[in-house]
Amino acid sequence: MKTESRPEHFGPPSLLGSLLRRLHIDIPLFLALLLAALLSLVILYSAGSQETDILLRQGARMGLAFGLMAVLAHINPNQFKRYSAILFGMGIFLLLAVLLMGQIGKGAQRWLDLGFFRFQPSEMIKITTPMMVAWFVADQPLPPKLGQLLIASLLILLPTLLIAVQPDLGTAILVASSGAGVLFFAGLSWRIMLSIMVILASLTPILWHFMRGYQRDRVLTFLNPEADPLGRGYHIIQSKIAIGSGGIYGKGWLNSTQSELDFLPESSTDFIFAVFAEEFGLIGCVGLLVLYLLIIARCLYIASQAQDTYSRLLASSLGFTFFVYVFVNIGMVVGVLPVVGVPLPLISYGGTSIVTLLAGFGILMSIHTHKKRL
Repeated sequence: MKTESRPEHFGPPSLLGSLLRRLHIDIPLFLALLLAALLSLVILYSAGSQETDILLRQGARMGLAFGLMAVLAHINPNQFKRYSAILFGMGIFLLLAVLLMGQIGKGAQRWLDLGFFRFQPSEMIKITTPMMVAWFVADQPLPPKLGQLLIASLLILLPTLLIAVQPDLGTAILVASSGAGVLFFAGLSWRIMLSIMVILASLTPILWHFMRGYQRDRVLTFLNPEADPLGRGYHIIQSKIAIGSGGIYGKGWLNSTQSELDFLPESSTDFIFAVFAEEFGLIGCVGLLVLYLLIIARCLYIASQAQDTYSRLLASSLGFTFFVYVFVNIGMVVGVLPVVGVPLPLISYGGTSIVTLLAGFGILMSIHTHKKRL
């Protein structure tokens, strides 16, 4: 029987809806992402000392990111599978280039300068790692056997270690999570997962030995931030003050005293959730979490509807990675996780993070809208 590939229809017919479907844009996911982007501009205006320049720069980056998302959504997912190994190899090569000739900034060597622009290869690896692991296990019997699991683990470990030595522990955690997500959704048994966690826990003393001084300080600060309230514990203490002062309803937009009086460092990037909580309170935070849950739920729905193993594993992993983004950032801001420098997805100021995230969502849309329907 003849089949055709066409985007799924949602909602009432309209000129905009028809255009989005022709572009292979998943309308529910697009609307949720657009709402998050608009919310980002609102809170950035407050967290960025009400400067319009920060909005113009972030708006331009968002436009680029949404454009890339549309381009990737239009590509058939079979092409992503075909070039997964090549893209992963390119990413590893660029990470090695960073170690040899990367630019150093704030004590870390993470950037490649090509003259006309700079970029972080580690952002590319966040997508190519789950693509590679999904490509490797997709054509194998599932759940993966021990030998396949060892090879897949090496594929995850290689980019994770190359990023960790830059050092960039936050991105390394996200890359490891993206690859581990593929194995989890491939049907890895709980016994094996518990064994892996026990092995990782036993390696903690070795990890502690190789951690940088400031990374050890972050762990110690997480355990007892009040030990150095004006030094290492300053960030997290001020963050908790901002969140607590917001109460249930918040102080209102543009009324964040912690950011306006410069008490809260990194208020427009890593700690922007604290500004949001102070201005919009518990109700606003719940609303933001609901928006995130809707995005994650849509990702998992797309994964459940995927028609081949590669697409299902890749879509599931991209949704899981987004969840880890949210969990790690909010966890470190409220003090239940150490500070690792992970931005609040779709909200924090910055270009590379939002471009990577929307590129992943473009792949998700491609998987969903290119389904072959009878």
